[in-house]
Amino acid sequence: MPMCRPALSTAAILTFITSWNSFLWPLLVLNQTTSQTIPVGLASLINNSNIQYAEVMASSVLGFLPLIAVFLVFQRQIVQGIATTGIK
Repeated sequence: MPMCRPALSTAAILTFITSWNSFLWPLLVLNQTTSQTIPVGLASLINNSNIQYAEVMASSVLGFLPLIAVFLVFQRQIVQGIATTGIK
């Protein structure tokens, strides 16, 4: 298990990022605005007639902060997982 810990942590982090950024499935399934993902919420801020650029940019930054925090916490495991995948 200690040998595969970097690979498992890298896979877990990439899965978290993929599920955090999911757009199509939550758009089709969720009806309530309180349970929408961040990309779906950002898409709902953009209308055909009016785009609130300040709100969209501020929401994008707030939605991106947890991903940066996860990356900074697990940065060493990500680098080890990527670096050791090609070595025999």
